[in-house]
Amino acid sequence: MTRLSTPAGSILGSSLEAEGTTIRRFLGIPYAAPPSGANRFRPPVPAAPWAGVLDCTAAGPAAPQNLENPAPPLSRPRKWSEDGCLNLNIWAPPEDGPARPVMVWIHGGAFLLGANSDAMYDGARLAAAAGVVLVSINYRLGALGFLHLADLLGPGYEDSSNAALLDQLEALRWVRRNIGAFGGDPENITVFGESAGAAAIGTLLGMPSSEGLFHRAIMQSGTAERYRRPDESAHISAQFLELCGLDKPSAKELLTLPAGRLLEAQAALEKRIAAETYAVPLPFQPTVGTPSLPEPPLDGIRRGLNSGVDLLAGTNLNEGSFAVEMRPAAPEDPGYPDRAAAVLAAAGVPSAQAPGYTEALARVLSREPGGKEILEAAIADSVYRQPTNRLLAARQPAAPNGAAGRNFAYLFTWRSPAMGGKLGACHALDIPFVFRHLDGPEAAFLTRGAAPQSLSNTMSGAWAAFARTGSPDTAGLEWPEFGDARRTMMLDDGARVEDDPRSGIRGFFAGVRPLPAN
Repeated sequence: MTRLSTPAGSILGSSLEAEGTTIRRFLGIPYAAPPSGANRFRPPVPAAPWAGVLDCTAAGPAAPQNLENPAPPLSRPRKWSEDGCLNLNIWAPPEDGPARPVMVWIHGGAFLLGANSDAMYDGARLAAAAGVVLVSINYRLGALGFLHLADLLGPGYEDSSNAALLDQLEALRWVRRNIGAFGGDPENITVFGESAGAAAIGTLLGMPSSEGLFHRAIMQSGTAERYRRPDESAHISAQFLELCGLDKPSAKELLTLPAGRLLEAQAALEKRIAAETYAVPLPFQPTVGTPSLPEPPLDGIRRGLNSGVDLLAGTNLNEGSFAVEMRPAAPEDPGYPDRAAAVLAAAGVPSAQAPGYTEALARVLSREPGGKEILEAAIADSVYRQPTNRLLAARQPAAPNGAAGRNFAYLFTWRSPAMGGKLGACHALDIPFVFRHLDGPEAAFLTRGAAPQSLSNTMSGAWAAFARTGSPDTAGLEWPEFGDARRTMMLDDGARVEDDPRSGIRGFFAGVRPLPAN
């Protein structure tokens, strides 16, 4: 057992061996008050210091979520509770020198599921191998984290649709106040996350209240464009009320309904939206035009918000394969072109221009793609890769006062052998490489024991170097900045730099001109 005094209070943790190093582990530390009762749908309330010694030897509860949700094979069921879900875990090497870089992980899960207690996010190996203090946080999910109630409940609920993001900011404030007690450097904090976690980071980059809370950011399969406008979020809220059996005058009952009842309505809403899209259903997202997010994140980033933050961002080659392969259809399903056109239309590509995407993809592949391949690539480009390209480009102009953060890009291309190789370099496949869990049961479905440890060493080493210095360069890897040439690290069995990979597809999206409004 390990006992530690922090500004928040004394805590009891445990120790374990990882990568030949003794790591101190503290689980389930509360960073905010329970977001239940009077705190439901409201901004987080900082956790009060505690008396005595807090037992932090077991993981805390996850945020409320529907455990039957379809999830990547890396995920595991988890226990949830509205009370106590705003907690964080810390893995810290011995205090044997200068303060260490701090890496704060924000988990993914479509803003609907996930937890810092998931085994695939265990930070012991990465903390040991990289010599960093690693923190993993929980935040509110689904309706409890994103339901837009400004019009329904009035004062006090203006930011209910961004409660999850405000949770993340509160966790970062806790880290800045307390991480020194764990040997971490509060002036060297890197946020990193995957999928919805990376999208959260992309949004944080465009939130004025986030400035100064972190110094570097790593976005794995993320975007700064996952948001809704107030009228769109209000439409979602109206549907949610209906599914709860409520009308507008009775909206206050949302404050007292059991969390399980809210999850039932949320599940029904997810099914309704899933029937309208072939990509991942995303019923709950941040809302712009709100106090904490006054404008689209990319607009704030272009104006210089968080311009001094160093950014490492990238995607996996086959981000859309789960969405396609987990919905079996005939090999040449005639519906694939229409589905691909619908995915592209949601990304702002008029139907008349959709054939141009297929032509661009054919040029990149040097062959004619099949219908399923077009759909998978359309999802990957529309939801992940092109938003990442736009984010990197938005940060290219010189920052105010010359304090420009550096930008680095990657494309992960190692193909999973799962399902006969059909998944390719699929969504979430990069996670066990970064966390050094290639041999873990959570990764077995995707890696099949064939994943190269050398690539895990490369990625975890580069991520840690970036957290330490703002550059992913290591002794064995020279990683240039993104720059005007759009230099991108291709991550496979080996690592190599390529200028503007798949440039024809990027050029297609850059040339899209939406049809004029009627």
